[in-house]
Amino acid sequence: MKTVRLTTAQALVRFLAHQYSERDGQEQRLIPGVWGIFGHGNVAGIGQALLQATVTQEADLPYYLARNEQGMVHASVAYAKMRDRLATFACTASTGPGSTNMITGAALATTNRLPVLLLPSDMFATRAADPVLQQLEDTRGGDVTVNDAFRAVSKYFDRVSRPEQLIPAALAAMRVLTDPVETGAVTLALPQDVQAEAYDWPVEFFRRRVWHVGRPVPEPAAVERAARLLRSAKRPLIVAGGGAVYSGAETALRAFAEATGIPVADTHAGKGAVAWDHPYAVGGIGSTGSYAANELARDADVVLGIGTRYSDFTTASHTVFGNPDVAFVNLNVARLDAVKHSAEPLVADARLGIQALAGALDGWEVSPGYRRRTRELVARTREIEDEAFHLGHGPLPAQTEILGALNEVLDDRAVVINAAGSMPGDLQQLWRARDPKAYHVEYAYSCMGYEVAAGVGVKMADPSREVVVLVGDGSYLMMAQEIVTMVSEGLKVVIVLVQNHGFASIGSLSEALGSQRFGTKYRYRNGDSGRLDGDVLPVDLAANASSLGADVLHAASVEEFRSAMEKAKAATRTTVVHVETDLYGPNPPGHGWWDVPVSQTSALDSTRAAHETYAAGKRAQRHYL
Repeated sequence: MKTVRLTTAQALVRFLAHQYSERDGQEQRLIPGVWGIFGHGNVAGIGQALLQATVTQEADLPYYLARNEQGMVHASVAYAKMRDRLATFACTASTGPGSTNMITGAALATTNRLPVLLLPSDMFATRAADPVLQQLEDTRGGDVTVNDAFRAVSKYFDRVSRPEQLIPAALAAMRVLTDPVETGAVTLALPQDVQAEAYDWPVEFFRRRVWHVGRPVPEPAAVERAARLLRSAKRPLIVAGGGAVYSGAETALRAFAEATGIPVADTHAGKGAVAWDHPYAVGGIGSTGSYAANELARDADVVLGIGTRYSDFTTASHTVFGNPDVAFVNLNVARLDAVKHSAEPLVADARLGIQALAGALDGWEVSPGYRRRTRELVARTREIEDEAFHLGHGPLPAQTEILGALNEVLDDRAVVINAAGSMPGDLQQLWRARDPKAYHVEYAYSCMGYEVAAGVGVKMADPSREVVVLVGDGSYLMMAQEIVTMVSEGLKVVIVLVQNHGFASIGSLSEALGSQRFGTKYRYRNGDSGRLDGDVLPVDLAANASSLGADVLHAASVEEFRSAMEKAKAATRTTVVHVETDLYGPNPPGHGWWDVPVSQTSALDSTRAAHETYAAGKRAQRHYL
C-alpha cells in the first residue's frame, strides 16, 4: 500500500480538498474552503496545513478569516442554505473559548438541518502538559473537555485522539454532511498535539470522492394511501416547508397546485417555493401567518405538509388547524417529520413525491366554491399588506413601511436576510417573494447575530444576487463584526440597519403578557425608579458601522429610505442604510397564537389580566391524533 507522511492537520486539509457532492448529475465542491480564527490550539496544526497547501498547491482549500467564531459558522450555514445543502464550509477554532464560541452556530445548523463541518481544537491527547491553558479540569473524568458540549448540538461528533482515527472519522463526517435526513453540524474535535503529529497515510484516502445525494423514491402503496386521503378532502391545504426548496420542487409544486386547486401556504423556510402572486399562494402560516393562510388552515380537513418540520410557529402552537377532524399527509425525506401529527407518511424526496401524488390524483380537483374562497381570502390579505406598507405613520416611520419600500425597490432575485426580533413576524406576513432563494429568514433557531454574518455566506454562495441584510439594533449589537470580513473580502452587501432603541418584538410580547415591556428598551437607569426607563441612550450605530469599514447612508423617512436604497444598490462596496423606526409599531394585525406561558399568580393587575387571555387561547390547543 502506497503511503505519504503528513501531519493529521495536513492530511485533513488534503482530504477535504478532494470531497465533492453530486445530485441530478451536477457535481460541486462539498467543502470549498475553511473559515478560521487562529490561536495556540490550531495555528501550528490546521493553520500550518492551510499555509502549506497554499504555498505548495498540494491542496486547493482557500482560507477565510472571520472576526468571531460564531459568525463564521453562521456564514457557512447561510452558504449551505443557498446551495441547497450540497456544499458548506469547514470552520477551525482554537482551544477553549474560540471553540465554544461555535456552539451556538452548531445548534443553529442542526436545528435548521443545514450542514457545517466544525473543527474545534482540543486539549493534549498525550496529557503531557496537564492542565494546559484553557483546559477544563473535570473531576468526573480526565477525558472530558469543553468540546463535549458540542455533542448535544451535533449530528455527528468524534474526537480524533490518534492520527489514524481521522480516516473513519472524516469519512463518517462526509456521510452525515451529505445525508438530507441526518445533516446538521458535524464536529471533529482535534487535540492540538494530534494536529501536528505525523503519520503514514494511505494515498487512497486522498482520492477524489463524490458523495451522491439521492432522491428517495416514494413507495407506491404509500402514495396511494396519501392520494386516497387527499381525494376525500373538501378543504385541503398545502404547507410548503424548506424541504420543498432544498429539493428544487418549485415547478412541480406550482403545477400540482394549479391542477388540483389546493392552496399553498408556506413556512419561513418554504417561502418563495410558490411565487407570492401565484393564484394559489396564500402566504405564511401560523403564529405570524397571513389572514388567508390561517383562515384556510382553521377549516382545512386534510393538510398536505411538504418538507416541513411543523415548528410551533407553523402550527400556532397547535391551534391553527381548527377542524376537529383534520387529517395530515406528510411528504418528507425524514420519517421523523413524516409521521408528525399522526399523519399518513410519505417518506420521499419532495419533488418526486409531489410528482407521484400528481399522477395518483390525475383528474381530481377541489370544488369551484373552494377555489373562489381562496381567491377572496387572498384579495383581503393583499389589502391588509398594502395597509401595513402605507400607514403614513409618524413622526418615525413604522417598520412595516420600511419593508414595503424595500419590496418596491428590490428585484425578484435579491436576497433578504433576517433571523430574529420583530422582523421575522412582519416578513412572514408581508414579504412578497417570487424566487425560492430570495427569502432567507433563519427561524428554526431564530438566532440574534445571525444576519450580518449570513450576508457574507449568501453573497459568497451567489455573487450574482443583490444581498440585503435586514437587522435591528438589538441583533446588530450582538454581532456586527463580520462587516469587517465583508470589506476585507471585497463583498458588496447592503445592510439595512433599523434602529428603534430597544427590543421591539420582546417588548410587544412582554406587554401582551403583562410584563409591561420591562427590560426591553435601551435607556439610562432611572435614579427615581431604579429601572432602565430613563432617557434614550446616545448610541450611534451608523458611526460604528462606518468604523468597521462600511459606507453609510442615512434615512429619516420612507422616501429618504427609498432614495438611499437606490444609492446602495448602485454602490460597489458594502453599504449600510441606517433608518430609525417607531419602537411601538404598529405591526401587521395578528391572525395566530403563540404559546408563551403567563404567571398563574401575580401581584400585578397587568399579569393577572394577561393570564386570563392566555388561558382563553390555551383552550384551542390540542394534539393532532
